[in-house]
Amino acid sequence: MTPAVRGADGRLRCPWAMGAEEYVAYHDMEWGVPVRDDAGLYERLSLEAFQSGLSWLTILRKRPDFRRAFRGFDPAIVATFTAEDVDRMLVDATIVRNRRKIEAAVTNARATLELGPGGLTRLVWEHAPVPGNGAGGPQQVPASTPESVALAAALRRAGFVFVGPTTIYALMQACGVVDDHLLECFRRGHAAAGEAGVPRVGPDLG
Repeated sequence: MTPAVRGADGRLRCPWAMGAEEYVAYHDMEWGVPVRDDAGLYERLSLEAFQSGLSWLTILRKRPDFRRAFRGFDPAIVATFTAEDVDRMLVDATIVRNRRKIEAAVTNARATLELGPGGLTRLVWEHAPVPGNGAGGPQQVPASTPESVALAAALRRAGFVFVGPTTIYALMQACGVVDDHLLECFRRGHAAAGEAGVPRVGPDLG
């Protein structure tokens, strides 16, 4: 079991957050902080799908370009994208050029609108588990849970794609539906409570 790791600033963090500055900033400021709006959840869902098979660091570094290409991840705008828009993004080297993932983002924008205002938020958060005691090391953090399996199935029924249980559990972790900061991590309990991380000098995450 690998416990939390102490950084140069003396704070204990989840081991995955150590290394690249983008990881540290994302861990400290964003990962696990509750997201309770449709656009925010739609963006995270899209980015989790794009991450499949790639490093999350790649996605973080390309995030401003993703936001530009997908018009701020406004579902109402992305839902109007045509085949020409998909072709435009397939030649955009600043993002991940994968036709299936780009088309999935468009499909999921339309599914988000079909749920109505606040619908995606309600659907995601009604699958929040009862808070647990937390993990002491990464090996105790699951890749999926019964709740992520159920949410993935509910999203598929609502017309969403690229929503496997593992991807959806990563979404739940990122958006604070579960708090998977390790027990010793300084963000444990604070992120899930909606508290912003400590201000830090670092890369602009967009």
